[in-house]
Amino acid sequence: MLTIPKGLSALTTSKKLISLCFASSSDYEDNLTKLISLVQSAPKGAIIVAPEVCLTDYDYKNFEKAIAFSTPAIEKLLLHVKEKTLIFTLIEKETNGIYNNAKVLHKGKLIHTQAKAKLFKFGDEHHYFQAGKEENIQVFEVDGLKIGLLICFELRFKELWRQLEGADIIAIPSRWGKLRSQNFISLTNALAIINQCYVIASDASNDDFTAQSAVISPFGLEERDGNSELLSLKFELSEIKKMRRYMDVGIS
Repeated sequence: MLTIPKGLSALTTSKKLISLCFASSSDYEDNLTKLISLVQSAPKGAIIVAPEVCLTDYDYKNFEKAIAFSTPAIEKLLLHVKEKTLIFTLIEKETNGIYNNAKVLHKGKLIHTQAKAKLFKFGDEHHYFQAGKEENIQVFEVDGLKIGLLICFELRFKELWRQLEGADIIAIPSRWGKLRSQNFISLTNALAIINQCYVIASDASNDDFTAQSAVISPFGLEERDGNSELLSLKFELSEIKKMRRYMDVGIS
């Protein structure tokens, strides 16, 4: 019989992990409507991860417009995550520059913000964004579950995997180039196995990107389908405990 740790409920340990996969258009409102629709279709208690900058894409030609869209978009999304958790990124201007910020919305509140620390220079991100602090890439808690977050290119840095050791779930909102699709598949699977946790990896399905969103178990079993806008896998705390007990690599 599974013993539920202090702070966790039976509902928490049986929730659904959801990875979204959809294409962004040049119409920000249409993108927001699409995201809201997918969030609404997810079950109560779900943890949902959406593609990186899915509301605006990297719309450098209309950067100020993309920045201005972020605040009202968050306000609208908060109305639809009262019994769910949504993890995504958007473009925000702060006093010292512009950031690609991951947001965690939970039960109608914004509970976590994390700026992208590793900028993708081949995509000219360093010309438009300030880099976040790598030390801020740490495990945080949602309903007693330990969650970590890597944004797209950050997936390639093994030292960041170690910073997230002990997480129950690692979320990866991405916009990953189609030519490197196998890299995305291999790295997301390996992260789940190495860190013995669930991985929710979300990527866009625009022509240039992989569309290889996935939810992966601590054993490395994956739900991955480039034709599906919403992938789902049941969270089982027992799977994490089992892997860390019987394949002991020092993760507690």
